[in-house]
Amino acid sequence: MNTKEKILSKAIVLFADKGYSGLSMRMLATAVNMSVASIYHHFPDKDALYLEAVSYAFSGKELIFSQVWESDSTPVEKLGKFVRSLIDVITLDPDFHRLMQREIMEADAERMQLLAQGVFQKQFSLLMQLARELAPELDAHLVATSIIGLVKHYLDNKPLHRHFPGWKPEHEQLEVIAEHITTLLLNGLNIPQVRQ
Repeated sequence: MNTKEKILSKAIVLFADKGYSGLSMRMLATAVNMSVASIYHHFPDKDALYLEAVSYAFSGKELIFSQVWESDSTPVEKLGKFVRSLIDVITLDPDFHRLMQREIMEADAERMQLLAQGVFQKQFSLLMQLARELAPELDAHLVATSIIGLVKHYLDNKPLHRHFPGWKPEHEQLEVIAEHITTLLLNGLNIPQVRQ
């Protein structure tokens, strides 16, 4: 890991923990045992650091999604694979998940635009393309955001679910969650399972 990657790795954890406004360049410099000037040598300002940190955190995840988009699968199968991949991305990297949760809560319009255009646009466009294939009569943007929203809502509230009546341990198995969400989506989109 080179110096820049070391800074980015620590910045991801600290942004997730403290938020954009709660993290100063001085705090980051202390955490990586460097001077503030050294941080600015690699990043011109805090916005650039932030965007690059989120991009760095997401970069390995794009490979996971590219396997879905490049697979020789039907749209229904791709939906199932995308749901499972999104579940894996969210659950296997808690720092990235917390960072995204914090950003959504803070809802800074400028940073949201940077994230949407600079980090997530390609994946979201591919998901919209899948939505058009699955349900051409529906608004692809709304379908894509609903897919993400259903997965995210379920995972964000998972710690609470176990306290509701009817909970079973298998409800926390990632494969069970993925299959359940995919089935709900297909039923909601009115797509017969036999089209798989």
